[in-house]
Amino acid sequence: MSGAFSSRRLPTRMVEKVWGRDTLPAPFAAPGGQRIGEIWFEPPPEMPRLLVKYLFTSDKLSVQVHPGEDDVLAGEQSKEECWLVLDAEPGAQLGIGFNRELSAEAIGEAARDGSIEALMTWHDVATGDIFVLPPGTVHAIGAGLSLLEVQQNSDTTFRLYDYGRPRELHLERALAVARGTPYPAHLRANVAQRGSALVETAHFRLDRVEGMPSDDMHAAYPEACLVLPLEGRVIARDANADVRAGPGECLLAPSLDAVDFGEAGVTLLTRSA
Repeated sequence: MSGAFSSRRLPTRMVEKVWGRDTLPAPFAAPGGQRIGEIWFEPPPEMPRLLVKYLFTSDKLSVQVHPGEDDVLAGEQSKEECWLVLDAEPGAQLGIGFNRELSAEAIGEAARDGSIEALMTWHDVATGDIFVLPPGTVHAIGAGLSLLEVQQNSDTTFRLYDYGRPRELHLERALAVARGTPYPAHLRANVAQRGSALVETAHFRLDRVEGMPSDDMHAAYPEACLVLPLEGRVIARDANADVRAGPGECLLAPSLDAVDFGEAGVTLLTRSA
């Protein structure tokens, strides 16, 4: 798809959530009176299977699970995702997996009586931590976190528990797809361990570069990709006009070769697999 379209910044969508924030970290700003939990970059037609979003939490999200491609029913879509922790308040945690092996019956009982929180493993997190969540992984995001999420473009979510909030639960479907297992240690890392290559799954790739990308990185992004500056700015140059993107923005480019990193600091790159 390289060269098949012009570079552009993706439009964003702010999504209110009960667990969101009325004050967001720069460069974002929540509209007055709104608690923003998610900021989406609208998936472009050139990359319809990938969704990238920022998440900002002041309270726990529901305990939930997503189906995989072998588990979906009509009208559902599989969802694999990963999280990069951009900022974490002291004591911030992510609930992922269980402390021990559990049957679907045991998970269901714990979801109904509220004890499921205590059965989950709550991981202390810090800036730069990375978590990959395959479909079927039971999870909940805690309070005090700013995350970047890369996921399959799917809104299929099955809630197991929601702290008494008046939202629908989906126990039958959730229990049909949930893995009652501990979270595998190899699916967690930190940018200090991974270097540039952060995540590569069957559905997407996520990389982190400081300044100029290497030749190997250019080779890894020969077609449509998303470029998200965390510091500095990037410029896509083509026959129409230069397109600039800075922190809080997302640039769609036909390839990494189309992007000028001369003014870049830390930048995230992602694409569909």
